Amino acid sequence: MEKIKIFGVEIFNIDNFECENILRDFLKGKGLKKIYTPNTEIVMAAKRDENLRHLVNSGDLVLADGIGLIYASKIRKKPLKERVTGFDTSIKLLELADEMGLNLYFLGGKEGVAEDAAKSVNEKYKNANVAGFHNGYFNSRIDGETSSEEKKIIEEINSKDIDIVFVGFGFPRQEKWIEEFKDDIKAKVIIGNGGVLDILSGRANRAPKIFIKLGLEWLYRLLKNPSRIKRQIDLPKFLFAVMRDKNSVE
Repeated sequence: MEKIKIFGVEIFNIDNFECENILRDFLKGKGLKKIYTPNTEIVMAAKRDENLRHLVNSGDLVLADGIGLIYASKIRKKPLKERVTGFDTSIKLLELADEMGLNLYFLGGKEGVAEDAAKSVNEKYKNANVAGFHNGYFNSRIDGETSSEEKKIIEEINSKDIDIVFVGFGFPRQEKWIEEFKDDIKAKVIIGNGGVLDILSGRANRAPKIFIKLGLEWLYRLLKNPSRIKRQIDLPKFLFAVMRDKNSVE
């Protein structure tokens, strides 16, 4: 599988159709497969921190979630085929779960978010089953030991024959948590997908289609929440860095 390196982050050069085929293989295979969905903000963080870079690159599938990554690859004449978002990939996983009769677990969000997302998904996808859920507010490892809450979450996942786990803590907590417990979780696919649970729960909306088509989801989110300006500033910084550094994309 061809990968395009952007500031050292290895993005799989695939389109959405190829992504679906990979997901099918993961769900039919053995062992847990990790899916990460970096955008420009995450790539910039990984550029600054080698440990984060290695963490993202450890994914079994690393997708080009941000439109800035597509622009960067084109600027440096090593174009990625298509933007493959974490949201679209999550929806495809739900569709495959419905098709194949699979069990899911939702982990993340404020109190009630994962539960509401589970109810919504179970109503829409009749053959899929969100068999468990937990909010994202719990104690993590204490003095190197797994917390009692984490033990209960992992025990619940493993006791309910879960196939797919959605982890929505936001970067980098979700990726670090997945890496920490990947050997303990008995499932087929685990994906770090940020605010997807908020959208599935009905507590947040995805950008209108015109914003998505034009690659301006970041602008929509900024207009809805101006406090994101400090985060969104990474996009122009990222593009300037790409233009300055001829080795930024390999």
